[in-house]
Amino acid sequence: IYNPSPVRAPRAAAPLGPLLPLQREPLYNWQATKASLKERFAFLFNSELLSDVRFVLGKGRSAAAAGGPQRIPAHRFVLAAGSAVFDAMFNGGMATTSAEIELPDVEPAAFLALLRFLYSDEVQIGPETVMTTLYTAKKYAVPALEAHCVEFLTKHLRADNAFMLLTQARLFDEPQLASLCLDTIDKSTVDAISAEGFTDIDIDTLCAVLERDTLSIRESRLFGAVVRWAEAECQRQQLPVTFANKQKVLGKALSLIRFPLMTIEEFAAGPAQSGILSDREVVNLFLHFTVNPKPRVEYIDRPRCCLRGKECCINRFQQVESRWGYSGTSDRIRFTVNRRISIVGFGLYGSIHGPTDYQVNIQIIEYEKKQTLGQNDTGFSCDGTANTFRVMFKEPIEILPNICYTACATLKGPDSHYGTKGLKKVVHETPAASKTVFFFFSSPGNNNGTSIEDGQIPEIIFYT
Repeated sequence: IYNPSPVRAPRAAAPLGPLLPLQREPLYNWQATKASLKERFAFLFNSELLSDVRFVLGKGRSAAAAGGPQRIPAHRFVLAAGSAVFDAMFNGGMATTSAEIELPDVEPAAFLALLRFLYSDEVQIGPETVMTTLYTAKKYAVPALEAHCVEFLTKHLRADNAFMLLTQARLFDEPQLASLCLDTIDKSTVDAISAEGFTDIDIDTLCAVLERDTLSIRESRLFGAVVRWAEAECQRQQLPVTFANKQKVLGKALSLIRFPLMTIEEFAAGPAQSGILSDREVVNLFLHFTVNPKPRVEYIDRPRCCLRGKECCINRFQQVESRWGYSGTSDRIRFTVNRRISIVGFGLYGSIHGPTDYQVNIQIIEYEKKQTLGQNDTGFSCDGTANTFRVMFKEPIEILPNICYTACATLKGPDSHYGTKGLKKVVHETPAASKTVFFFFSSPGNNNGTSIEDGQIPEIIFYT
């Protein structure tokens, strides 16, 4: 497209709009108005002037909707200078001599973006065209434009589109983008699997994610997401959404769920009732949770996420006493740590009256912002001893160094044991990691008006 004026350069056709009819009248002395080689070649972009080849794009139904196929003029020399594929097309042993070349698998907007880059080094991509432009850049071996597309996608990568982009990155063989998508999924697993794009991924992408040790999510919640994926896959394959068909479409992905990482309560409430596992698998896993020595199960028991390595636990009390009553208020303790960790639960004291059940709400609150970072309404059973009993969050909670947090537990049940002689500083050491140091402070609003010296929440369970 150009203006017949000898002093004014044309505006290129918009990548997403239809191409306007091209004027063929030559412009006299247009070269004199262009101060650089880049300007002169940019002037020739999408112009009939001196063109010696046309590309026909948008054939088929899409072309009919757009008013017919689009013919885009180009210059063999410019294309061959920027792309080995075009060089072979025009100058190789089987070079084409045709004046029109059909490209049925290339989107017009993406092809225009490619030509614009070859003529002027200008990058013009957007959310609607970036994937088709990436495909076109790879097809015609223009790695510089390919890199711009990957950079664009990286800047716009979020938890809610990470699975969609991961699928595309694997399809287009973009390992750098795929790695960044996986990192995003690791850091924000809950948000990523809650996005619509999760249920659209293929089985190989699903397995690639489930194999990772670095997902930050409780296994029970991950299982729920995988069941949603299986239901969507049944519908894609036009299968009835039955237990047997969900098991069928999951195939090898089912073996990548780490059932042993669940609590027995999580397993009983979810997988045991899902119908996806066989009766024998359910029984074996229940035995794995409840008896020693544990029977062998065919599922991975290696922790995920910041849950790499071994589980750690600190206890801030030096002595256990009895009677601790519950009045409906919370037991709280403030703390800081010297390094980044992930808290997965508390150890709590149980009843002084023998075996019984408690209802409990546990929370981690960022003290200054008064923001609840994680909580769980659950319960636990105790055996009447002075031991502690595990109560877990639904997913790991990231704790940052030198920030004050409040650990909170609100119990309903009979009088319990409690801890005394509470420590202000607790150091946990492991051979494979540096020291993890907890500092404890009294928290206003504690049950019974207690101080740091005594109370509930004796143990904090975490991974470094």
